[in-house]
Amino acid sequence: MEDNIVLTMRGICMTFPGVKALDNVDFTLRKGEIHALMGENGAGKSTLIKCLTGINDFEAGEIRVNGIEGPVKNHSTLDAQKVGISTVYQEVNLCPNLSVAENLYIGREPMTPFHTIDRRTMNKKADELCKRLDIKVDVTQNLENYSLALQQMIAIARAVDMDCKALILDEPTSSLDDSEVEKLFKMMLQLKEQGVGIVFVTHFLEQVYAVCDRITVLRNGTLVGEYPVAELPRVKLVAAMMGKDFDDLASIKPEGFTYDKEAPLEISARGLSHKGTIKPFDLDIHKGEVIGLTGLLGSGRSELARSIYGADKAQTGTLKVKGKEVKINQPIDAMNLGMGLLPDDRKAEGIIGDLSVRENIILALQAKRGTFNQLSDRQPGDPHQAALRRQPAEGHPGPVAGHRPQLPDPGRAHPGHRHRDQDRNSKADYPAGRRGKEHHVHLLRDRGDAPDLQPDGGPPGRRQGGRAGRRADPGAGHGRHCGRCE
Repeated sequence: MEDNIVLTMRGICMTFPGVKALDNVDFTLRKGEIHALMGENGAGKSTLIKCLTGINDFEAGEIRVNGIEGPVKNHSTLDAQKVGISTVYQEVNLCPNLSVAENLYIGREPMTPFHTIDRRTMNKKADELCKRLDIKVDVTQNLENYSLALQQMIAIARAVDMDCKALILDEPTSSLDDSEVEKLFKMMLQLKEQGVGIVFVTHFLEQVYAVCDRITVLRNGTLVGEYPVAELPRVKLVAAMMGKDFDDLASIKPEGFTYDKEAPLEISARGLSHKGTIKPFDLDIHKGEVIGLTGLLGSGRSELARSIYGADKAQTGTLKVKGKEVKINQPIDAMNLGMGLLPDDRKAEGIIGDLSVRENIILALQAKRGTFNQLSDRQPGDPHQAALRRQPAEGHPGPVAGHRPQLPDPGRAHPGHRHRDQDRNSKADYPAGRRGKEHHVHLLRDRGDAPDLQPDGGPPGRRQGGRAGRRADPGAGHGRHCGRCE
């Protein structure tokens, strides 16, 4: 193996029941390189990472790591860490109730001669590590007191401190705003200068071209190719991910598309507001129209959708649906009017992890039918139905949450942030096919009397009553979406 190569994967094959997840895939990571792993959902990116980190046992192929004789076979993430491979996932898998220092050294705490944790040494080493990586935090404060961006950086710092040769970042920017992404990129470039090889998985094409050196593209479990960033224009990257030629992509966008101004008005909101989240706003949505809401985190995009849907009851204003004034006090009222909501936090508010996939999918429909009118299996002997009943939904929040609101046959859907669990083709087909159809974009800047993002006495980045508070109880999230169950 060449000295500048951190690791190689050759001929990796992995099969799930009935599905060839990876078919003879090769991957090479070099020292001091940020390498983007790209592909649509289902292309095999996560499976390849799991084979590398010991979560999945692959059937064929080999992995070699610089400095280790012979092929490496990781049977757990601990095995991967021992050979210098660390992963930071989209969902920060640290302990929010522990301090920053405790999270950095959990499982490898410095000990005193009396076999107790040497907290003074641990806090000192944690502070030195954070200063070296320019992470401005108080290491004695609980992790939950800091923003998601800082939590991501702390997770990266933990990986770096374990002498990692290869750092895998799986969708680290999915829930960060622009300023937080910039801080993360600065840290990545600093690690690159130190010779760490970084695997960067993302759906945001502009971020790939901003920070990466090389791109590997997967499609349907097979390797499409490896390219230097400078030699792969964005449109060719999209074509490689989708399996379409440039001419085919150009034909996706309709020529001379015009907006039907005579389309009937579906929803008309006037002066809707919710104290502490969003000031009074007006919004019109016509039949067949796509409305884009854009703004920084905390600007009120999700809050606007939640106030229309009844997840946060509007305190002022009027709402008309198809010309008729309606009162939406809770989500079940919106569901009965044909609306659906995909929340931004799919895992906490979009599914109930203890229920099966089938039960999650029919949950909204069951709420409309009522407690005493239970849905039964349409085909009790169908093996697919049985599989849906057995499979827990916990590991698949995006697709399951995406199916449920469609069951009541909604005429109007309110997606939350598209940062997490992107739908298939969501980022790939947007530049070529959807830009011309997004008729109105509403820019939200301030939420008026919303709580201060930096409350007195607390570290910056924590929002009172915000997303962190809603995540604590998944059951509470269910109650907001299913009025019958409150």
